[in-house]
This record gives sequence, C-alpha cells and structure tokens, in this order.
Amino acid sequence: MTVSLKAIDGSADLPALMTELAARARAAAEVLALASAEQKNRALDAMEHAIRANAAAILAANAEDLAEVRAGGATSAFVDRLMLTQARIEAMADGIRTVRGIPDPVGVVTERWQRPNGMSIERVRVPLGVVAVIFESRPNVAADAGVLCLKSGNAVILRGGSDSFQSCRAIHDCLVQGLREAGLPEAAITLVPTRDRAAVGLLLSGLNGAIDVIVPRGGKSLVARVEAEARVPVFAHLEGVNHVYVDRAADLEMAKSIVLNAKMRRPGVCGAAETLLVDRAGAPEKLKPLVEMLIEAGCEVRGDDDVQRVDARVKPASDEDWDTEYEDAIIAAKLVADVDGAIAHIRRHGSKHTDAIVTEDARAAERFLNEVDSAIVLHNASTQFADGGEFGFGAEIGIATGKFHARGPVGAEQLTSFKYRIHGTGQIRP
Repeated sequence: MTVSLKAIDGSADLPALMTELAARARAAAEVLALASAEQKNRALDAMEHAIRANAAAILAANAEDLAEVRAGGATSAFVDRLMLTQARIEAMADGIRTVRGIPDPVGVVTERWQRPNGMSIERVRVPLGVVAVIFESRPNVAADAGVLCLKSGNAVILRGGSDSFQSCRAIHDCLVQGLREAGLPEAAITLVPTRDRAAVGLLLSGLNGAIDVIVPRGGKSLVARVEAEARVPVFAHLEGVNHVYVDRAADLEMAKSIVLNAKMRRPGVCGAAETLLVDRAGAPEKLKPLVEMLIEAGCEVRGDDDVQRVDARVKPASDEDWDTEYEDAIIAAKLVADVDGAIAHIRRHGSKHTDAIVTEDARAAERFLNEVDSAIVLHNASTQFADGGEFGFGAEIGIATGKFHARGPVGAEQLTSFKYRIHGTGQIRP
C-alpha cells in the first residue's frame, strides 16, 4: 500500500510513512548524484525566485508560528530565532543565489598521481547520499539545508521543530517548486510532514540504511539525543560556549565594538559570545567600560569578585555559568592572568565552537589562534562571524565541532565525500 506523504500530525502509520519517505529520498539521491551543474543551478534560480515571490505567504505562515509560541510564553531570544522578516527572507534568497554561484563540488578531482607501474589514481568528490537534518526554531535552516544538499548532489530529509512547522512548510513549497521547474525529483528535498516527535527516533534509526548522515541543528538536549541514539554518522556541535578574550594590548574602542556585537547582535545564535575574559593587566583601563557598555545595552552580566567590584549591577557568577550557553542577553565575565590564562579557561570550559581574541599584540594573537582548539578562532573580529554565509559558503547546515570529515561551517563542499578512480593499461598485481 502506498502511504500518503501529505499526512500530518500522526494521521497516518508513522513508521510506514517515514520508511516510504526515506525510500523516495534514496531514489532521488541517485538522480541528483548524476545531475549536471547546470540543471541544479536552474533549480536554485527557480528557488530563489519562488522565495522572493512568495514572501507574503512565508511571513503569514511565520506569523501563525509566532502567535503559537508567544501564547506559550516563549522567551524573546526564542522568538527572535523563530521570527522571519522581509529582510531575513531577502537574506535567505540572497543565500540561495550565493550557493548557486559557488563551484559545483561534485566530480572535482582533488588529487591525481601516477604509480611506478603506470596506473593513474585520482581522488574525486562524490555526494554523501541522503542527509537528514533535524533542527529547531530557525525556519531558514530549511532553505539553507535544502539548497546546500542540492548543490552537493545529496537528497535531504528535513525535520523542523514543531514551533516552526508552518514556516517550514511555506519555505519547502518554494524549494519543491524549484525542483519541479528544473525537472528534478521532488523527493530530493523532503519535509517530514508531521509534528510527531516519534519521527525523530525513526530518522535516528537510519530507516533501513536509507540515511547516510544526520545533522542536528538545535539546543543541547536535541544534539545530545542525536549523538546518543543515532545509528548513522552525525555532524554535530553540542553547544556554543563561545569566548571573547580582551588582551592587555587590545584597543579599547575596538574591544567594546567587538564584545557588544559578539554578545548582543543576536544573542540567540550559536555564534554569540557567552563568556568575556579580560586580561588582569589591562583591567584598570578596560574592564569597567566593557561591563557598563553591556549592562546599558540590556545585557545581564554575571561576574567573578573582580568584575562585581567594578559595577554594583553585576550579579555573582556561579560555577555553572562558565559552562552555560545562555542563548540570551546574559554573559559571564572574569579576569584571567594573561593569554595563557585565557587559553586555559577556554580549554576547560569551551565547547570547541568559536572563540576570539582582541589584541594589537601579534605574538599573543598567534598563540591564541594556534593553541585554542576550536572549530573557529578569530583575531580582532566578532564571534558572530561563525556563519557559513560569512565564510562565502552561501549558507550552512550547521557548525561542526568534531574533527572527523567536517569541521566549522558545513557548506556544500563539506557535504561531499570522495572515491578513488584508477586508470590502468592491463596491470595485474604480482
């Protein structure tokens, strides 16, 4: 019996629905792996146009989601992650255009060499196959993941959060329109058509080998569950406990600008700074202005004894604060002895996501960049540049903090693997 993929909210046999959905995605992946760059780019052109043309419908769907979460008492940071605006929709469309313009990674020969026996060996990029993306809150992830997987020749199964259900459906309709106009299978970008949480468990099972990799994009509890239960490989980061270290040789005005942007531009994104570290030798000049600036911008500061002394509005920091991803207008702050102290603190409390140093001392910057073992390290720049679009990738599926296969922003190139092609002239092994 054929299962209707239009069923929503548990109105169909969920295991059967998910099994069929995955089988269709696997079949679509076989087509995409051989699709030309021109055909994929035609689909991306049509997707960009559809997103722009249907902005009003996307905003209306997003308004439904926002009304629901606000009625449930969602925090302002959560609402910001979920909210779409005309500017954010334009940015989504611009990202699709950028992805369309990057070189197609599929089929690229990355290395070629010849053996003494005359055989020629080459390593060539190939798609991963079927990617399942499980995400929360941010509906733009549906577009980012869909177009990146298409560009890299992968089919994708999208499972958005229940909070962004209507927004994701509106965005997905635009992506499917692009596939249809380019003559590509609509199952190449599939949205799980239910809010039923059991669908996540079925995706984590791998659905009888139909899924090749899972990418979680969300809070600590979601990512921890995926990493614990997934029976297929995972690209993941557990959380973004990101630091800005203001060195004794930092320019104060630059430090203020970077710290304010890193924390307050969008406090709920994974690249937001959660801890401010200040060099003790530079504290007499820099600490009070930095703390006052943050508090006056609406940020709660939780500090150690030194930080509390510079402003009575600073709240005491607990041991847990140094390990917390707030995703809100809250920052933990403390003094460290020097760059060694900053590196030691980050090693102990960081999540290997994104960390920054502000300094005019080239030697201190080099040590920080070399010794902080995070996926992204920055010198004199905001942690909020932890974004695939800012790296020139057009978009990203997420920031991977592991060390296998992909690390940092996961863009189109990171969504490929490779195989070896060998050309011989009759060689046999003695």
